[in-house]
Amino acid sequence: MHYPQTWALDQIFAGGATSPALQRKMQRLAKQLTATQATLAAGSATSQPDANWLTQLATELQTLSAGLAQCEVFVVAIQSADASNTTAAPVLNRLYQLDNQLDQLMVQFKKQLVKLDDRTFKQLVARPALKAIAFNLTEFREQGRKLLADQTETLINDLALDGYQAWSDHYDTLVSQIKVPYTDTTGATHTLSAGQAQNQLAAAMPNTQRAALMANWEAAWQQQAPAFADTLNHLAGFRLTNYRAHGTTDFLAKPLALNRMRAETLDTMERVVANNQPLLLSYLKRKAALLGKTQLDWQDVEAPLTLSQQPPHQTFDQAADFVITNFKQFSPQMAALAQRALENGWVEAENRPNKRPGGYMDFLPESQESRIFMTFTGTPNDTATLAHELGHAFHGDVIKDLPVWRQDYAMNVAETASTFAELIVADASVKNASDSRTKLELLDAKMQSPLAMFLDIRARYLFERRFYATRQTELVTPDALSDLMLSAQKEAYGNALTTYHPMFWASKLHFYLADVPFYNFPYTFGYLFSLGLYAQAKHQPDFEQRYVALLRDTANMSTEALAQKHLNVDLTKPDFWQAGVALIKRDIDEFMALSAPLL
Repeated sequence: MHYPQTWALDQIFAGGATSPALQRKMQRLAKQLTATQATLAAGSATSQPDANWLTQLATELQTLSAGLAQCEVFVVAIQSADASNTTAAPVLNRLYQLDNQLDQLMVQFKKQLVKLDDRTFKQLVARPALKAIAFNLTEFREQGRKLLADQTETLINDLALDGYQAWSDHYDTLVSQIKVPYTDTTGATHTLSAGQAQNQLAAAMPNTQRAALMANWEAAWQQQAPAFADTLNHLAGFRLTNYRAHGTTDFLAKPLALNRMRAETLDTMERVVANNQPLLLSYLKRKAALLGKTQLDWQDVEAPLTLSQQPPHQTFDQAADFVITNFKQFSPQMAALAQRALENGWVEAENRPNKRPGGYMDFLPESQESRIFMTFTGTPNDTATLAHELGHAFHGDVIKDLPVWRQDYAMNVAETASTFAELIVADASVKNASDSRTKLELLDAKMQSPLAMFLDIRARYLFERRFYATRQTELVTPDALSDLMLSAQKEAYGNALTTYHPMFWASKLHFYLADVPFYNFPYTFGYLFSLGLYAQAKHQPDFEQRYVALLRDTANMSTEALAQKHLNVDLTKPDFWQAGVALIKRDIDEFMALSAPLL
């Protein structure tokens, strides 16, 4: 079947970033914000807020949240598909201003919840209209206890627009200016955008050519190192100042709270990751031998093996059909959602200049649809990315009927459905390989996930912890940032590489996100959590039903409670995490056995 490779955005708002429909929507949202502010003012003077009044407020606030998200997803999509677009940024800034007003209303709402005594609050959340969001309201009430005076919170939110939100936006501007020279096998030289260069580094090519491109990639980021360092320092500085104003210097407190996760769980997971480093390093050593090298360089870790006469390659249509077919083996609902997304233009996959690097899925709460961004070049990793983002879309689809606050799942469990979907497709690819060399290539593609989770993302986590610890007291220079990154990479990779990527602190978007600090360890969590799910999926006839039930609970309890309820495991103990490693070891053992005759 033929599927569109550019997404349909006019279905959301016709006319791009200057869409009249979008402008009218934003005007309505501004009026709704004013009306909700009046609703708040009308009842906030009492010592014990009225239950009906609070119920109305909860409804209005969720409606506003959905409306703003609908607009923001649309405008960000325009920016992602064309990094040179100059009309979207002012519109997005106006949306952030409206978002800021909503944040201020949420501050007042949370303080109203704090006014309630425990008995009254318990009665309130038991009301039929609020029972579905009882967990969220309890969370808001706890957050409200830590809030500062209204004027102070309003000032912080206002300053954030030109604080970490502005620096996050500035990062996007800098990335749009990155140009990387690349010489292909014919000797022709091209100028690649950041997104194109990133994709090219993951493509099949001779070692020397990849090394040359990597040197140009590193140099392109190095040329603007001072600007990236300013951006990261000021973004983090604003965040740390905000934390101190709220009484803490623990820069992991907020990320853990956002993930509804205990520090003990994170520490246990990171210990298991560190303890299993040798398993992954043995794989890297074997891959180096297959590439004709003593040790891998940084750019070789993600380099595809090309052992067969025809390296695995799929058209977008073939990849889409493959994903749908294999989703169906585990969940007909997943397959149906994937087909709907692909047929109806929810996916932006075309390989062209000026697109941003990376991939993501955003959910449109009012349309109850997703939009997926990626760049498809035909590699197995691209097929895995497509599956990954469609997994995110499935998560959004099975919770779309829940209240808006019940759809606000945490970052770590956000990676559950996506990684699970990726595992399905990666396993199917290996199983369907026509010969041992092709199977090795596909196993290598599959191994990119555990290599990333156990080595690359661990390096990010080590770097970010050390950066924030230093930033508490001083600005960190570009050279110092590169030194921190190099040290973290060498530790995470066990000094197993010949060269590294010191400018990774500049090239990785995740360090510059305004609203999700420490967006690294949630990926490792999601990957290992999904491995546990995947192991169960093969042996449980009612898995689809249980899986959907778990996804619907992801914004309804803590991470530890979710695992206990649906998987009957304790995340603060290493057993569950180590069980996932056993599946990784199975793949490595198969790779070692198949590759031994080729040495």
